[in-house]
Amino acid sequence: MNFIDYYNVLEIDSKASQADIKKAYRKLARKLHPDLNPNDAEAQRKFQQINEANEVLSDKEKRKKYDSYGKDWEHADAFEEARRNQRSASDGNGRGYSSSGNTRNQDFSDFFESMFGSSGYSTGGRSSAQFKGQDMNAHLNLKLSDVLADQKQTLDLGAKKIRITIPAGVEDGQTIKISGYGGAGVNDGPKGDLYLTFQVLNDTAFRRVGSDLYMTHIVDLYTALLGGEIEIKTLTGKVKLKLKPETQNDIKVKLKGKGMPVYKKKNIFGNLYVTYKIEMPTNLSDEEKILFTELSQLRN
Repeated sequence: MNFIDYYNVLEIDSKASQADIKKAYRKLARKLHPDLNPNDAEAQRKFQQINEANEVLSDKEKRKKYDSYGKDWEHADAFEEARRNQRSASDGNGRGYSSSGNTRNQDFSDFFESMFGSSGYSTGGRSSAQFKGQDMNAHLNLKLSDVLADQKQTLDLGAKKIRITIPAGVEDGQTIKISGYGGAGVNDGPKGDLYLTFQVLNDTAFRRVGSDLYMTHIVDLYTALLGGEIEIKTLTGKVKLKLKPETQNDIKVKLKGKGMPVYKKKNIFGNLYVTYKIEMPTNLSDEEKILFTELSQLRN
């Protein structure tokens, strides 16, 4: 696996702050999103890279390991354990391994070979040490309308395809772990895991916050003043609401259970919050102006 410099991918310095990382990722994600570059394979490749880079660098612990072990950062714990074992099993001839500084551009497999030889780690007839395989990362693009119910998807991992069920209500940026679908283990060690991150594009008129949805609804002046019935479009269809007379601008109402499905909670939904915006009439006729003048005089 060739080394990929995540800092270069996000176009930032290795000393960038967490805020800088977040800002750089958002800027590039808007530019390279597959929905904006549907037929651009290079843009899609870069989009996958920036997601992978952000996933690692935005996590302080992962970033620390990456800065030390580069592409093999996921094996950092195993390496430290192996180095401790090697020290305890030293034959007293002064051999050993030490490292200092940033090894981000080095290959982790070279470390093992320099300590234990190409055949792996063994002492006193003990079997070779087993290590978990490398975890893998993948991204799946969905639309908000796709996650209103559970759905099955086939993931193409190159060497194999797997069929998974995506629970309703997954959120943009959410990552789930699929155990045992990562890289092969070392010396018959367990396979790594697959971490699947969802990119959920909002293709609706609603604003999503968790499992709740928000929208504005235009109400004409006369219905707002006199009351009446209005029709609201929700994700699952249209509903009719009664508007009270003298409804004021920016009044917010809650439609319980008309939001997004709550992740992994069957038949439980968030709410839909509707804010009324009163629309003022324009292009008044002379007769309307006279009537509004009379109304104004009555009010005063």
